[in-house]
Formats: sequence, structure tokens, C-alpha cells
Amino acid sequence: MTNVSLVGPTLADFEAARAVVATVARVTPMESSRYLSELLGSPVHLKCENLQRTGSYKIRGAYNRLSQLTDEEKSHGVVAASAGNHAQGVAFAARELGIKATIFMPVGVALPKLQATRDYGAHVILRGNTVAEPLLAAAAYAIETGAILIPPFDHPDVVTGQGTLGLEILDQVQGLDTVLVPIGGGGLISGVASALKQRAAREGRTIRVIGVQAENAAAYPPSLAAGVATEIVMSPTMSDGIAVAKPGLLNFQIVRDVVDEVVTVTEDDTARALLVLLERAKLVVEPAGAVAVAAILAGKITASGPTVAILSGGNIDPLLMQRVISHGLSASGRYLTLRIMLPDRPGQLARISELLAEAHANVIEVLHTRHGVGLQISEVELNVSVETRGPDHRQHVVDVLRSAGYDPHFD
Repeated sequence: MTNVSLVGPTLADFEAARAVVATVARVTPMESSRYLSELLGSPVHLKCENLQRTGSYKIRGAYNRLSQLTDEEKSHGVVAASAGNHAQGVAFAARELGIKATIFMPVGVALPKLQATRDYGAHVILRGNTVAEPLLAAAAYAIETGAILIPPFDHPDVVTGQGTLGLEILDQVQGLDTVLVPIGGGGLISGVASALKQRAAREGRTIRVIGVQAENAAAYPPSLAAGVATEIVMSPTMSDGIAVAKPGLLNFQIVRDVVDEVVTVTEDDTARALLVLLERAKLVVEPAGAVAVAAILAGKITASGPTVAILSGGNIDPLLMQRVISHGLSASGRYLTLRIMLPDRPGQLARISELLAEAHANVIEVLHTRHGVGLQISEVELNVSVETRGPDHRQHVVDVLRSAGYDPHFD
């Protein structure tokens, strides 16, 4: 859509919020990417909100919302529910404004996010195993104590705060054509898109805004098709920061009016994006923050001018990072696990090693067992993981083994 939204904050609201947010949020770097530019055929810039204070853009909306509270409201404290970035944003903003903050988080929250939220001075209460339970608990706490509930995305002040990022992008990129924005509930894209579209209309030009969702948690495509915010059943996704089952009501209205397109990316797309950002740009980004780059890598984006991919956050657990890197290597054809049935006689393991060496595949791990399901009494099962140099080399390794009479199986 190209109409300027008549719903939500005005351009004057965004500009006023920018001065407020600037007291705590830093102007994050805008890095150019030659690799992504060559893939897209247009200049690509990375807006590094993964380097923002608290590790994500969330501080913008949280601080703007808290700064609008009256003294009476501040005296009751604030409460929020989150598994990560929103929790840290609210905790940090509350500390800066001298407000007591209580944050409900799920029991299984990543330790770095839990510790960071506590370090910012919030009182953290662990409740339930999913984000849904802390949300209910936070709402009940607000009723019981009078604390002000700070929503993660569906509030005008939050949208206005997030939209300051759009104004910042305009200052950093000349001739801006397209902006790619991760979407969960819609707080970031509704603010950024509205600010960009209103400013562009005032200047007599157009800017495209494209939203990107994880395929396994994509509530916006069916909602836009139905014309109303619709709840979906989500599948597991590594992009937990944007795993939201239903768009925010205000956010949906703005997205419907001003966002040009919403695309989705797979788990493999996201894993490849994280790997590219780590290797090519030397940037640590969480899965939810990398989906805009994933959309470029997956060929979901066309552009005719300077394009900005927002890296919305960098709060990734080191253990998850380890798993994601392995997944990304596999998705990029650089890591291969083979399952090979061998005759149970001396020399077979050595022969496989020789063939892999001839194919220039580096062995990472080997499991040799006689106890696999379905094995004949005269067979052994070999599971071997190797490093490869890409899809072509991966196929070459398999072909070498097959030409020697073996039947390797792999995912």
C-alpha cells in the first residue's frame, strides 16, 4: 500500500519522540554490505540495532512509553512480560527514569537475558513455560497492585518510540528506496513504516517498506488476507523474538495501510543469514534480527535503489549461537553428516577415511556402531560428519563414496 496512514502517531509525534528517545538510545551504525549488494543488484545497508543499548531497538519504545507516564503513575511502578528484549528495554528505561519495574519471564528464559534484566534493576518473577503465562501473570499483577502494564508493541507510545528508528535511517542513507523490517507483533514495522511514509510524502517522494516474518510464526499474511488481525497456530522457530501468534490491533491497522508487502523466510534462510552476518559483516545478530537479510539471501526481495535491512537485535544465547552456526553451515552446504552401512570386516573404516581424504573433506566426528536399528549381523553403521566447501563440493563427496560402491545417506 502507498497511502499515508491516518491511524496512529503523526509525523510531529515521531519527531517529538526522537528528542525524548535520544537521551538514552544511541545512533546505531549503518554498515554497507558489498556481498548483499551484489546479490540484490542495489546498494544494501545494514542498520545495526543489534549494537543498540540493551542489544535491541526495544529500548526506544519502552523509554518513550515510560517517559509519558504521570508522576502518579510512576509511583505505582511498571510491569511487563517478556522472554527477552522487551524485558531488557523496560528494565533499562525504568532504571533511567527512577521507576520500579517488575518483569515476568518464563522459567526457561535464556540465562543471559534473565541476568541482563536483573542487572538493569528490575525485579524478575519466573512464571510458566511459555510467554503466554507471564503475560497473564503481568496483567493480573497490574490489576492487583496498580502498576502500569507496558505492552511490547500494541500501544501508540511504543509505536512512536520505535518509529524514531525510521527517521534515523532517513538521515543516514541518501536516496533511500526500500526498507526491510522484521515483524513479530508489529511494533517496529508500524512505527518505522508510518514515520518513513509520512516523511516521504512531505518531501514528495516514495519509499517502499517490506516486512519479513519467520515462516513458522507468520501471522501477518493471513491477517492481511482476511482484513483483520487473526491468531495463528505457530510452529517452533529459532526466531523467538518475533514469534507472535496475533498482530497487535493498532499495529495491524498501520501495517495494512502503509506497508507495501510482507514476505516470509524459512529456518534455513535465517540460519544462512546469521552465518553471512557473522562471516561477512562480523556482526552477531539474533535470529529474529536477521530475517531481513534472510529475505535478501532467499531471493524474496527486489529493489531499484538503496535498500536498508534492519538488524533489530543481537541478544543471542551463546549455546543457541553454537547450534545456529551448525545449522547455517549445513544449510549452506558446508557441513555434511553421512550414514553409511559397512561390511563388518577390518579395513572398512580406513577405506572410508581414504575416500574422504581424496575428496578433500575434513572429518569432524565419527560414530562406528554395531547396534543400529535394522543392521544385519554382518554389518556396522558409520555416522561421519565432515566439513565441505559448499553444495558442489558436498555433492562431490557423495559421488566419490558412491563410485567406490558405498551407499551414503544424508538429510
